[in-house]
Amino acid sequence: MARRPRPRLAVWKFASCDGCQLSLLDCEDELLEVAGAVEIANFPEASRAIARGPYDISLIEGSITTPHDAERIHKIRRASRVLITIGACATAGGIQALRNFKDVNDYISVVYATPSYIETLNKSTAIRDHVPVDFELRGCPISKTQLVEVLSAYLNGRKPNIPSYSVCVECKLKGNVCGLVAFGPTCLGPVTQAGCGALCPTYHRGCFGCFGPKEAANTASLAATWRAQWVTSEQLVRLFRSFNANAEAFRRESEAHEQ
Repeated sequence: MARRPRPRLAVWKFASCDGCQLSLLDCEDELLEVAGAVEIANFPEASRAIARGPYDISLIEGSITTPHDAERIHKIRRASRVLITIGACATAGGIQALRNFKDVNDYISVVYATPSYIETLNKSTAIRDHVPVDFELRGCPISKTQLVEVLSAYLNGRKPNIPSYSVCVECKLKGNVCGLVAFGPTCLGPVTQAGCGALCPTYHRGCFGCFGPKEAANTASLAATWRAQWVTSEQLVRLFRSFNANAEAFRRESEAHEQ
């Protein structure tokens, strides 16, 4: 009896720092199991061997920032049965989406010696703004445990078991005292999706929102709590404009406090 061919996995990079791809490489023992379960057909970060599509699963890191990338993502979508975006860049535009709140042309001439060489879009946008996406895995960077779970789910024909609750739940599970209540750091935990294991709050720092807004995030209520503690409008704008500045809930709240 002939063996069934292994599913073909491809990993693609757009505008990003490569951190989420490195999370996959950092899986160590888990990566060996993944490599045994799939054919890695395209993963330049790990191998020079590149096979042509179609692909069963494509992992996409990075945001769309150039006209060339806006075309390339459509080609990848057509060649992929399942397309999964990984990381804040791919799911929300990333830190580079800070350009979305200004005129990017004001900066090109300052940063680049020959601005005429630069071909860029006015905004940095998520992959889903250009093509249909089957699943979004958030994080800056992503959780390698969550990544393995998502790959396992799609390879076995089930829904990924990724939490949609807030970082506050992770804090409670770790037995952390709530810093937002007890000693007052500005903390995005109540409106941020879990995934980091409450890393920053565990070390008595506020959550920076690395995993983006949770489902039905009440950012207005959190901002009102901060305003009562004398946090200024300018500070509120900065708090919501970091790794996931262009995620809808965070973008909307930051714009509400912009002078």
